[in-house]
Amino acid sequence: MKVFVKAKTGAKKESVEKLDSKDDWKADYFLVSVKERPIKGAANAAIIKALAKHFNVPPSRIKNISGATSKWKTFEI
Repeated sequence: MKVFVKAKTGAKKESVEKLDSKDDWKADYFLVSVKERPIKGAANAAIIKALAKHFNVPPSRIKNISGATSKWKTFEI
């Protein structure tokens, strides 16, 4: 399953919120807020942990397939 994420770094609290679809595709879009800053991959690791908790899967099952340095990211679960 592909999940499209808009990353919000440096937030006061961590959260995962579902957003409305941007197009006619039945894709899942989420706003993931994390406390970490995007330094040396810390924010990406925190996003993976937040998604793992939200979807109740181990973090090792989530892979960033695009957007490593962008606010818009694509993950595969």
